[in-house]
Amino acid sequence: MSVTLASARRRPAARRADWARLPDAQLLRLRVCDLRLDLHRSPLRRHVERLYEELDGRGIRFRPHVWLSGEWFSPDGVPGIAVPFYLAHPRLMRLARKMTREVEGGNANWLMRILRHEAGHAIDSAYRLRRRAHWRALFGPASRPYRDRYRVRPGSRHHVQHLGDWYAQAHPTEDFAETFAVWLAPRSGWQRRYAAWPALRKLRFVQQVAGELGAHRPPVRCRARIEPLHVDQRTLEQYFRRKVALARARRGVLADRLLQQAFSSEASFAARGAAALLRAHKARLLAWMMRTSGVDRYTAHQVMRTAIERSEALRLRVGGTQREALALARRLLQRLARRYLRSQGLRLLA
Repeated sequence: MSVTLASARRRPAARRADWARLPDAQLLRLRVCDLRLDLHRSPLRRHVERLYEELDGRGIRFRPHVWLSGEWFSPDGVPGIAVPFYLAHPRLMRLARKMTREVEGGNANWLMRILRHEAGHAIDSAYRLRRRAHWRALFGPASRPYRDRYRVRPGSRHHVQHLGDWYAQAHPTEDFAETFAVWLAPRSGWQRRYAAWPALRKLRFVQQVAGELGAHRPPVRCRARIEPLHVDQRTLEQYFRRKVALARARRGVLADRLLQQAFSSEASFAARGAAALLRAHKARLLAWMMRTSGVDRYTAHQVMRTAIERSEALRLRVGGTQREALALARRLLQRLARRYLRSQGLRLLA
């Protein structure tokens, strides 16, 4: 990959994408395969190179290959990383934000967090780490069924906290990928942050394995690209409609009853969208929730994200003055945070 990236720099600049100037309605009618995107000539290239630099800084020789596809994933047995195509062009990112309200990996920090996670999957495949007895003892068997829903324990200290939704608890392979991402991140301070957590044993395992295998060529060097763009016949409209449908079904209903008690679903000219209120005052409400509810930053963000997404899905509104609306929002978030902390059977969609 590093050779490919270097050679890409010597190529002439890519011709400007004619579709970038199209209005949304026309752009949405284009097929994904007709966009003819090139990861190596996109803003994504510098982030991939940064990932390689981080791996090199940790003494890991292996470089997972990266390609554009419809979603983020790293296929089992293929030590590479698929990245959503819309991240390869700012015009597509704007369209994605308009259509789905959220661009997964849409800023540099978020993008690198996901890349590190997917690199963990790729390295697991490249070195067949899941076959090790110590790997299975720490993370569990990789053969465990990957279910649509997974049970999480928000207060658990046996898993690191990296991506949202306590994703390390989704499956043993996700647990390893999340642990690897925390270990790889520069200046993450994992030794200090997880000093009193059982998850520290997993982080030390990753460090040990990296030290042992980092300089060796992996036994699995498959360079296949699964679900590449050129085979995707969907229009952009079909693609984003499916993403919206999946997003609407993504969250569980743990918060719905409390949200419906606090906010109203009745349309009113004077009423403001509850999701818009929460977004506008997100920073203040997060700080208040952590200060008064005893939740950590990670949990506070999950509670806020759920409240915003479910309020939007349920089309909830809030009336009264801004002061009254914020007081209502604070009480709601406090109740949600406490409910999350008490929950030992919260189920989320994987």
